[in-house]
Amino acid sequence: MPVVVVESPAKAKTINKYLGDDYTVLASYGHVRDLPPKDGSVDPEDDFAMKWEVASDSRKHLKAISEALKQDNELILATDPDREGEAISWHLLEALGKSRALKKDTPVHRVVFNAITKNAVTEAMEHPREVDMELVRAYLARRALDYLVGFNLSPVLWRKLPGAKSAGRVQSVCLRLIVEREMEIEAFRPQEYWTVSALMATPRGQTYEARLTTLAGRKLDKFDLPSAESAEIAVQAITSRELVVQSVEAKPGSRSPAAPFMTSTLQQEASRKFGMGARQAMSTAQRLYEAGYITYMRTDGIDIAPEAVMAARDEIKRRYGGDYVPDSPRMYKNKAKNAQEAHECIRPTDMSASPDKLKLADADQRKLYDLIWKRTIACQMAPARLERTTVEIASPDRQVGLRATGQVVLFDGFMRVYEEGRDEPADEDDKRLPQITQGEAAALSPGGLEAAFVKAAGGDDALVEDADAPLRRTASAVANPDASVLGQQHFTQPPPRYTEATLVKRMEELGIGRPSTYASIVTTIQDRGYVTKDKNRLIPEDKGRLVTIFLLNYFRKYLSYDFTADLEEQLDDISAGERDYKEVLERFWRDFSAHVAETSELRISEVLEKIDEVLAPHLYPPREDGGDPRLCPKCGAGRLNLKTARSGGAFIGCSNYPECRYTRPLGSPDGEDAELSGDGRLLGHDAGDAITLRTGRFGPYVQRGEATEEQPKPPRASLPKGWSPGEVDLERALMLLSLPREIGPHPDDGEPVQAGIGRYGPYVRHGRTYANLPEADEVFTVGMNRAVELLAQKASRGRKTAEPLKELGEHPQEGGSVAVMDGRYGPYVKWGKINATLPKETDPKAVTMDEAVALLAEKAAKKGKGKATGKKKAATGTKASSSRKTSKAGS
Repeated sequence: MPVVVVESPAKAKTINKYLGDDYTVLASYGHVRDLPPKDGSVDPEDDFAMKWEVASDSRKHLKAISEALKQDNELILATDPDREGEAISWHLLEALGKSRALKKDTPVHRVVFNAITKNAVTEAMEHPREVDMELVRAYLARRALDYLVGFNLSPVLWRKLPGAKSAGRVQSVCLRLIVEREMEIEAFRPQEYWTVSALMATPRGQTYEARLTTLAGRKLDKFDLPSAESAEIAVQAITSRELVVQSVEAKPGSRSPAAPFMTSTLQQEASRKFGMGARQAMSTAQRLYEAGYITYMRTDGIDIAPEAVMAARDEIKRRYGGDYVPDSPRMYKNKAKNAQEAHECIRPTDMSASPDKLKLADADQRKLYDLIWKRTIACQMAPARLERTTVEIASPDRQVGLRATGQVVLFDGFMRVYEEGRDEPADEDDKRLPQITQGEAAALSPGGLEAAFVKAAGGDDALVEDADAPLRRTASAVANPDASVLGQQHFTQPPPRYTEATLVKRMEELGIGRPSTYASIVTTIQDRGYVTKDKNRLIPEDKGRLVTIFLLNYFRKYLSYDFTADLEEQLDDISAGERDYKEVLERFWRDFSAHVAETSELRISEVLEKIDEVLAPHLYPPREDGGDPRLCPKCGAGRLNLKTARSGGAFIGCSNYPECRYTRPLGSPDGEDAELSGDGRLLGHDAGDAITLRTGRFGPYVQRGEATEEQPKPPRASLPKGWSPGEVDLERALMLLSLPREIGPHPDDGEPVQAGIGRYGPYVRHGRTYANLPEADEVFTVGMNRAVELLAQKASRGRKTAEPLKELGEHPQEGGSVAVMDGRYGPYVKWGKINATLPKETDPKAVTMDEAVALLAEKAAKKGKGKATGKKKAATGTKASSSRKTSKAGS
């Protein structure tokens, strides 16, 4: 019986259904080896030799494969059909070879399939091959590059920029995109412009809206009406003239469906439609793939297998009729340069398996499968047929011209099933127009735009009513008296912040990253605290901004979009066998190591000065009074400059510290932060003390009184998460300053129970037991019953004892139970309070009592404990084990 190895138990379970009892299917649980996270794992001085290490949790999986090979002398590697899958197969071969689990005569085959179906798996088994070493070399090059950048650049950050966590070959470039977009938004200055529209009526009384396109005989551009005054002139020009329909043009149009999904477009659409992050979308897709429902989910390809195309056409005809099936199949051509990433598109393995037919229990899987099924079916459906109508209206003197547009769907085609989401609202006007005839009069329709005028004006209260006035005006709207012509104010908008979807799209456009890396890159920059996500938009933190500016100044070449994309292409060339991977590594390392060496002499103060200089326009914008923007607003003598906090991040502080303790967060000193900086905003007085709301390096806080020599640090309390500075009044400030709040004596022992807000959020406390509260506001309202319940739940969780992996029975010499436990650092043997870690190669479920006793005796001897001590410990330790938490393995 051949041994088949795949990555995951879920995939193993599905494949086992198709292969039956003639095969032993086991899981490797992902990569079995990796570069240990320490210096020297890649050695440029030794021809880039790489030192691999078997992960501790992979040893048991390798052992299971080795044991199976003792019985069945044939190995089939069935890992995923991409570079990572090929690397896992290679690692398995290397690890099994070193452990001598593979004999010289053991047949080894590599099989790949793009979908886990009976036909695909059977077909793959009939066409085995060897491990593709070109793909493996591409993996080795990528892994070595990522290691060399991470383990040489990150320490530079740690030394020169306190609080920075890491840098990466692609993650830092991705972070640069987000930081530069934020700087674009901050530098953006909105420009005012106005538009004018009119509600017209046909001779038959039907109405339609038209927009002003020509004024004074000249075609209007976007900014030709820059003010309310110019809009008023335009409104009067329309109302003072008769208007006639000059032309009516109806053009047929069509809309084709989007191509089927590849990795990036699936992530983008899942984000648009469901708000899924890249990691969540890929994790969900992987579960669908492993269950056999969809094809492989990491791909740059959009082509569809011919049999899948025909199956889709049959399903379309069965469900929607022949009109929805195009005359010929729609074929899509791969855009990916790299063949190893360009597998078939992401599609259902069975086109007839509609979402309602599968009845998936998991909500995310159900939503994502529905999306994939609809997109795949739609891509083979007939295009939608439309009719787009344009009506040109003008005055006889040609001084005024308006245009009305409309669109009618004549045949919905693929739109009956699916329409692709959009990152930004569409401008397309798909309103239906009434019957309009060339040459007929276009009269204004009184009162038709009244609701639009009220909305543009900000409500009824904003209206300026004057029956005798020729126009009705507000700050943001202007209309004629009967509101048939309306001018509206607009402002240009800054570029939007990236979502995960638009970020992946931009990375794809720039050639940065690959399908197998998009999700991990976007996730890493959030996990590092460089970026936060708010309402699905990615916002750079101060830490991320500082790291980006540092790298742009001292490692600019390696943050270049072109350089990163070119390196990705070189890695693709390696996988195609067109480049030697060690030459690529050598060329990269020669320049990169020199850059790293050049930064060794940099002082932290020098780095901060440089970053302060680069960010100066953002940190210290010109003041309205023309004064020095860097002059300290508190002491009036010190200079403001950039400082770093020990905990990471940065803030603006006064150069006169410690005499002047002025601080404010990084960012433009406008709006609320400016109001709260310095002495802050006075909320009121309590017991003779001023209660103020201020902002500092860690954000907004409330303070009682002022700092004095006797009390250099007056009482302060940070605003909890979810509290806006604008909502804080004197009452709420005093509530914060009164914490911790005593709820009362505990009913069991009379000790006080308190509620407060700590570094980990809101809590209740009794003695040394803390229990979290879900909301900060509950700190002020939680009663004794609720507090006691939460504390009891926390205490019971803390007393849970781990279940043993194997009970061995009573110690043969000393008494007391002996068991094999699973600990944080691996399996171990427990006897009373003595824990002995199992050797790495030992199967915990195969440990005997004799082996356990020997390990325990050795551990006891190392601790200086004789047998008598061990017996005493066992007698007391076993008795207490039911109420104490199991000791840490190896302690």
